[in-house]
Amino acid sequence: MPAESYVEQPKTLADLRADLAAGRTRAADLAAGYYDRIEKLNPRLNVFLSLTKERAYEQALRIDAVAAKGDPLPPLAGVPVAIKDVLVMQGAPSTAGSKILQGYQPPYDCTAVARLEAAGAVLVGKTNCDEFAMGSSNENSAYGPVRNPIDPKRVPGGSSGGSAAAVAANLAVAALGTDTGGSIRQPASFCGVVGVLPTYGRVSRYGLIAFASSLDRIGPLAANVRDAAAMLGVIAGHDPRDATSSPAPVPDYALESDQPAAGLRIGVPSEYFGEGLDLEVRASVEKGVAALEAAGCTVKRISLPHTKYAVPTYYLVATAEASANLARFDGVRYGYRSPDSATLSDMYSHSRDEGFGAEVKRRIFLGTYALSAGYYDAYYLKAQQVRRLLAEEFLRAFAEVDAIVTPVSPFPAFKLGEKTGDPLAMYLADIYTVTASLAGICGVSVPCGVTHAGLPVGMQVLARPMGESTAFRVARAVEAVEV
Repeated sequence: MPAESYVEQPKTLADLRADLAAGRTRAADLAAGYYDRIEKLNPRLNVFLSLTKERAYEQALRIDAVAAKGDPLPPLAGVPVAIKDVLVMQGAPSTAGSKILQGYQPPYDCTAVARLEAAGAVLVGKTNCDEFAMGSSNENSAYGPVRNPIDPKRVPGGSSGGSAAAVAANLAVAALGTDTGGSIRQPASFCGVVGVLPTYGRVSRYGLIAFASSLDRIGPLAANVRDAAAMLGVIAGHDPRDATSSPAPVPDYALESDQPAAGLRIGVPSEYFGEGLDLEVRASVEKGVAALEAAGCTVKRISLPHTKYAVPTYYLVATAEASANLARFDGVRYGYRSPDSATLSDMYSHSRDEGFGAEVKRRIFLGTYALSAGYYDAYYLKAQQVRRLLAEEFLRAFAEVDAIVTPVSPFPAFKLGEKTGDPLAMYLADIYTVTASLAGICGVSVPCGVTHAGLPVGMQVLARPMGESTAFRVARAVEAVEV
């Protein structure tokens, strides 16, 4: 591990809850300890954009009152949780990492945030992220990059880099992130934590500042698989305020993750182990595959040939939806407004030009072009057709296997500034994650090894729609092997 490292393993959810119930600790003292650590490390790592101390301490005191009475504690009692800044919280700044939402404080809570608090979580603050969740390094934030706690000279991944770094540095026990094309899984891999991509519709998107509405998903990050499963169990479920949320019952994911993986059929797709894959990443993932065989799983080589079309398909669908979603930010009702505007037209154009960063502008331009007259059928419509082929290909594969395992990223965490000059190279790095996003299936990123430089490597475990329980079982088997 690099000499300047800020990694610290938090207590598990079960241990924290047991300490509170037995009176060995108080939620208010726990929150104070985390705020002390945040105050010490945040200037170095730039993980949090804002802290919600008043709300956190009010919740902690409520939990302490319940514990003092000896009443049953809620499932996340007193657990310090960090929230990605694209998820709105009443009374807290919600900038989405963008200058154009500078100063915006929403009047309501995101459904996932409200469910966490109802389950007893103590919400400590809002984490830094790539602007509007657009990026794979967390260098696109208007408020400066997050630094990887394992090696502060490197990126934490993106766009949920702040949430992954918060868990890795023990600035929070768990966190919420969002994943549109890999934005939970890749930072989880880079920071050595667990990240969950729920099935599309498993978690309500109400209160999520949208990037690409047919792809965006909210999911948890935690230090271990069981805690991530418990977090998902709290935030999942139908929400009448989100028409795309599924009415399917929510299992006890934490309990189901305890089931052994023995007997499961594991698919290993050849397309994910080809040219461009770092040799140390390959070795770590293959070690994870061997661990699954040792745990009693049957490993089968499979093919997913449409994978080669995934990156261009994703960057047509995602940018087109971003172009439409970001049209609402105009400087009129909230957020940043340019002071140098003589006319209404100038105010619109200047506010958007000054308020959006370079990567967001690039994606708006790409998406607007793909949707424009004469190009819609050739680009956006064709991308949607290929997306359907990708989804069908995964479903055929899941008729033969229970889960599919792949690398998360072709390489471990890279140095800050190393790839900022080549946006195309950054887009191509999403090759292993965008396929699951397009197909609507679920997945888990779980640590499976480290490089000689001490950088973590993640394995991606994919399962069929609503197959999170299976993904957790497989991820637990990988986690059980010391990396």
